[in-house]
Amino acid sequence: MLKRQKRKWRLALTAIYCTRALASLYKEVVHDKNAPLLRSRSYKAIDMEPNKEEDEKKLLAIDQKMLANTIDIVKENNPDHFMSQLGRFKELAAAKGFLSFVFEAFKDAAILIFLLSALLTLLFGIKLHGLKDGWYDGGGIIFAVLFVVIVSAVSNFKLSPRASLPGFDENLTTVQTRLNKLTSCIGKVGLAVDLLVLAVYVIHYFTGNSRDKYGDVMNNVVAIVAAVITTVVVAVPEGLPLASTLTTLANYSMHKTMMNDNVLVRKLSACETMGLATTICTDRRGTLTLNEMKVIEYWLGNEAITQETNLSEIAPTILQLLQQAVGLSTTGSPTDQKAILSWAVFDLGMNNMDELKQGCMIIQEETLDSHKNRSGVLMRRNSEKAIQTHWNGDAETILSMCSNYYDKTGTAKAINDEERMHFGSIVQKMLAKGMRCIAFAHKKLQQENGQEEDVPHEKLEEGGLTLLGLVGLKHLCRPGVTTEVDACGAAGVVVKMITGDDVDTARAIAADCGILDDQDLDQNGDAVVEGEQFRSYSTEERMEKVDKIHVIARSTPFDKLLMVQCLKEKGHVVVVTGDGTNDDALALKEADVGISMGVQLSNEVEKVSSDIVILDGTFTSVVEVMRWGRCVHANIQKFLQFQLTISAAALVVNFIAAVFSGKVVLTAFQLLWVNLIITNTLGALALATEQPSNHLMEKQPVARKSPLITRFMWRNLIAQALYQVTILLTLQFKGRSIFGVDEKVNSTLIFNTFVLFQVFNQFNAREMEKKNIFKGLLKNKMFLGTIGISIILQLVMVECLKRFATTERLDCVQWSACLGIAALSWLIGWIVKYIPVPA
Repeated sequence: MLKRQKRKWRLALTAIYCTRALASLYKEVVHDKNAPLLRSRSYKAIDMEPNKEEDEKKLLAIDQKMLANTIDIVKENNPDHFMSQLGRFKELAAAKGFLSFVFEAFKDAAILIFLLSALLTLLFGIKLHGLKDGWYDGGGIIFAVLFVVIVSAVSNFKLSPRASLPGFDENLTTVQTRLNKLTSCIGKVGLAVDLLVLAVYVIHYFTGNSRDKYGDVMNNVVAIVAAVITTVVVAVPEGLPLASTLTTLANYSMHKTMMNDNVLVRKLSACETMGLATTICTDRRGTLTLNEMKVIEYWLGNEAITQETNLSEIAPTILQLLQQAVGLSTTGSPTDQKAILSWAVFDLGMNNMDELKQGCMIIQEETLDSHKNRSGVLMRRNSEKAIQTHWNGDAETILSMCSNYYDKTGTAKAINDEERMHFGSIVQKMLAKGMRCIAFAHKKLQQENGQEEDVPHEKLEEGGLTLLGLVGLKHLCRPGVTTEVDACGAAGVVVKMITGDDVDTARAIAADCGILDDQDLDQNGDAVVEGEQFRSYSTEERMEKVDKIHVIARSTPFDKLLMVQCLKEKGHVVVVTGDGTNDDALALKEADVGISMGVQLSNEVEKVSSDIVILDGTFTSVVEVMRWGRCVHANIQKFLQFQLTISAAALVVNFIAAVFSGKVVLTAFQLLWVNLIITNTLGALALATEQPSNHLMEKQPVARKSPLITRFMWRNLIAQALYQVTILLTLQFKGRSIFGVDEKVNSTLIFNTFVLFQVFNQFNAREMEKKNIFKGLLKNKMFLGTIGISIILQLVMVECLKRFATTERLDCVQWSACLGIAALSWLIGWIVKYIPVPA
């Protein structure tokens, strides 16, 4: 029931945003008197201006029944009924404005806790210090909360129209789900610590240790509750819920960046899923290979003609006949024809095809027949009376029509059984190399008396032909595709090719692209199978063999769908690419990530089925999307390590201080300043904008059920948290004697050092495993910018806003000490990475 309700809300919001968009277009077009407007029969011009004075009342009056009725009216497609119910749409559109997002932000549990803490702090401060000086602490917390609410509302308001489009996802992503679970666990731990802190304060109060500090019972109660709420702020870090928003923002940022790389992201969660991919099922045409072929081999008689062969060695009559065969027969497939024409120009010296065509008269043509696999032309040169027949097509088909062959001297020789077997062997070797073998044959028609035939024939001769040569064409791999396939292999991602080519062609192309290696080719046929064979397997056989199969030849759309289903059932995260045909839609929809390849897709069904559209249609872009996906996942982990280090350090420090001194080290406002401004705003921007690097493709894919906090992260955050706790507690209990300062200055030193710890620890969070945390730093200007802003804001907070932060000004020596202590976290991080982590 809950899912149905959510779905209806989303449908209603989609209708609202579509209506808003139409209204905006209406104003632009209708109000322009010079703009032509083509109106359909159902056209209605509607004024959608909301009544702002009634927005709040209408927001409260909206219920689910109203939304459901609105959806039904939109689906009804009845203009009269639509107009009668227009007021309802106005109410919905007005209610879902910017203020609604502010209202939603205030519903967050953490925000409510902060507001409660602010209220208690405000009341307690005014009671102790009066209205003039007592409002600073509570007012500072309220200001920080409002800042977070406004940022959250603006972000969600801008992203909401994109979220309502067909496809950008109704379910939580994998990382968001795991983050929610992690937040729940940490929240339980935090609440347990809160109870301990509360118990400590109560004991301190009733044993008389704190009676003189609080004065009366009311002040003591307010102080205890405020202190406990402060600990809640630390125990349930705002960064974890915000990480869900961070995921969306990172993906959105990535979406904008990848648009420059010819990638259009339709569903943001697909980017994250790409980072978890274990298998890529791709077609061949246009993705792995170019949409063109090249002549690799040419045999004239029994002799192979190479680029080193001098054209003067070939009889001029043979060259002339070959030029006629290539130039006049244009009925083959465009890919074949382009390759053969290019070969004729560069290797056979055919310089002017127009002149060749003008010098001949075409009497009859037979177009390419898919059943016979051949095409032919009946022609006569203008300077001759003789009629000639030229055939080209499938080598085996054309060879069966030939009884003679030419050698390179121009001599015609008979094809006996031995010669026919030899030519067949040549063809088979070409096919085994993945070439398409095409033969050219010719016949000059003569009368019985030996005179040249000058009477036009209506039918092309199909027997007694003379073989002009055998040509082997091969599909060209896209530049860099082998490197990218190898990169996938190093990253633990298996690439499988599913193609309609025959087995030999598919095997050769897969080997050229790096999909098949020598070991795969020696698996007695397990690595390469035909679609019919794959379909004929039993369910158990198919599940057993699916991991070994790297190529499916002569495949159908059902084979691709069946492959995806088997791989998913075995736990793989499957990516499928489609070239835009209608048949690809099922496999694209079934896959974890469906990618449509090419600028011009053949139909809307496949666009809707796909999650990502790669405009240039290259496999390189597929790998680039996967690299980005891994980058997003890594950035979230970096931020998580950074956030948990802060939370752990602050929680332990405040708890120990409460036990031994009866007060917290860091105030509620100071904690909010670190959590919301330094960490969740500037820190998140710094770590979420890290660009993908090559080392991301050196790791195995992250399993869906693997822990979000890795052993490397635990090692790093525990080490940094222990260092911070040690320093902060030392300053708390010994700082006044070490620096010779009073309590207020010492508290400022603790707060300042704690903030600078986090600024420097952002560098450590950039690299969780490698020791060099500065590699590529200058390429990320956003990171450097946020670091600079963090330091400037902290300087202003300590030196200029001391009443809000409860701080005192620090001199140069004290600032240098804080910076030096914080910078030592780099050394700690470097040393700790020498500690081996078990796999």
